[in-house]
Amino acid sequence: MTSNYILQMKGITKRFPGVKALDNVNLEVKKGTVHALMGENGAGKSTLMKILIGMYKPDSGKIIFDGQEVHFNNVSDALKKGISMIHQELNPILEMTVAENIFLGREPTWGKTGIVNNKKLIKMTEELLSQLNIDINPNKKMRDLSIANIQMIEIAKAVSYDAKLVIMDEPTSTLTNREVDQLFTVIRSLKNNGVGIIYITHKMSELKEIADEISVFRDGLFVGSDTIDNMDNDKLIKMMVGRDLNRIFNRPEKKIGEVALSVKNLSKIGSFEDINFYVRKGEILGFAGLVGSGRTEVMETIFGLRRRDKGEIYINNELVDIKGPKDAVRNNIGFLTEDRKLSGLFLPLNIKDNMIIVNIDKYVTKGFLSSQKINKDCNKQMDQLSIKAPNSEEIIENLSGGNQQKVLLARWLLKNPDILILDEPTRGIDIGAKSEFYNVIFELAKLGKAIIVVSSEMPELLGLCDRIMVMHEGKITGELSREEADQEKIMQYATGQLKYKSVKHTAN
Repeated sequence: MTSNYILQMKGITKRFPGVKALDNVNLEVKKGTVHALMGENGAGKSTLMKILIGMYKPDSGKIIFDGQEVHFNNVSDALKKGISMIHQELNPILEMTVAENIFLGREPTWGKTGIVNNKKLIKMTEELLSQLNIDINPNKKMRDLSIANIQMIEIAKAVSYDAKLVIMDEPTSTLTNREVDQLFTVIRSLKNNGVGIIYITHKMSELKEIADEISVFRDGLFVGSDTIDNMDNDKLIKMMVGRDLNRIFNRPEKKIGEVALSVKNLSKIGSFEDINFYVRKGEILGFAGLVGSGRTEVMETIFGLRRRDKGEIYINNELVDIKGPKDAVRNNIGFLTEDRKLSGLFLPLNIKDNMIIVNIDKYVTKGFLSSQKINKDCNKQMDQLSIKAPNSEEIIENLSGGNQQKVLLARWLLKNPDILILDEPTRGIDIGAKSEFYNVIFELAKLGKAIIVVSSEMPELLGLCDRIMVMHEGKITGELSREEADQEKIMQYATGQLKYKSVKHTAN
C-alpha cells in the first residue's frame, strides 16, 4: 500500500550536457515525518528537488504525490498541489512587511476592486504565525528581521500554500544554536499537523534530533534509505563517500617556524577592540567564538576590507600598512571569505576565470593572456581538488556549493600566499569535501604556510588547529593549545564565563 507515503519518486533519471546528474533514483517520504537527504555536493540532491518542484523535467521516471501520479511543468504547478521549497539562499523582499511577503500575489482584496484588504491580510498572517508558534509582528518590515526570523517567515510562507510537503535546503547554515532550537520546534509542529518534510543538510549532528529517516545519494545514484535509529555516523559516512573515513583529520608531521604574521592592539570601533595575536609559519591557528563575536571583522580588517581605527600589523616582524585587499595580496596574504557568493565568487564567470582573477598578471605574455598556461594550471587544480564539473569553461554558478568553495581555494593555491586566512572554509559542504579540504590545509601548513581558520564548528577547530584563540563581544578572551583545548573550555571563553588565559609560550 502507498497510502502511508506523501511522496514516491521512482526511477528518476536526468541528463545534462556531459553529465548524468541522476541515474534511476528513488525516494519515498512518509506523511508527518522528517526525511533527511544526505550526500556529498554534486551527489544529485538539489537536482532531484528541482525536478520535484517543477524546475526541471526528468528524462525518465515518475512522481507519485499524495497517491496520484503528477507532472509539473513549473514551480506554480507544484505549489498548487501542496509542495513548497525553502531555498538555502533566502530572497525576501526587504522593503515589504512580513504579511506582504507571505501572501505576495495572493493578497485578499475588497471584492472585485483589486484593492488589498489590509485588515484581513494581517488577520490571516496572525492566524498562520500563531498556528506555527512564530512570534513575529506581521507589520514588521523584512529588512528589520534577523536571518533566523526571515527563515521562519519563509517556512510560514511555504505552509500558507496549504503545503503537504515542505523541502528545506540547509535551513540551519546561518543560525545560532538558540535559533536552531526554535526552527526545530516549528518543524515538530508541522510534523504533528501531518506535513511531510524533506530536510537537506550536511550537519550530521542535527539528524538524531530532527530526522525520522535518511536517504543517501552519491554521484547521481540512490545509495539507500534507513530509519535514524539504524544509522550511525560511521555507516552514514561510508554510504556518502563510498569509503571508510576513520580519520577525517589525518594530521601530518610538520615543523612550526618563526612568526609570519602578528597583530598588535588592532581595533575597529563598534566591532572589536585591542586584538593581539600571532601565527607562525607551518602553524594552523584557529579562531572560535559565537556569531557576532567579531572574528570575521578582524580578518576582514587584516585583509584590508575594513579600515582599522588603530593597531599595527607585522609580517615577518616588519610593520606593514594594509589599506586595501591589493596591499594584502602584495604582502602575500590570501583570504577565503565567509560568504562565497556575496564576496568571493564572480557568479557570471566560468571556473577558470574565477581561479585566475587574483593572479591574472602571471598569465600575461606580451600583453596577451596565455590560454595554454591558464588551461594547464586550472585543469591541474580541478584534478587535485576533485572539482566536479565538465570542464573549466563551466559557469561557476552551475556548480554545487562544495565545488564552488574548492574553486575559491584553488584561486589562492595558484597565488601561493605565505599567509592564508580561511573564514568558515567548510560551511555548507559535505563530509567528503571537508576531508579533502582538511588534507589540503594540512599540506599547506607542512609547506610552511601560516594558516588562520575561523570556524563555528568545534570538531573542525579541535581537529585542525595547533592553537585556538577565542573571541567574545569583540575581544579575545582565551588562547588554548591543541593539548588543552576542548569544547567545554572553548564555550566558556566564547560566552565570557572564563577570563583570558594564554598558552605558555611567546612568539618567536
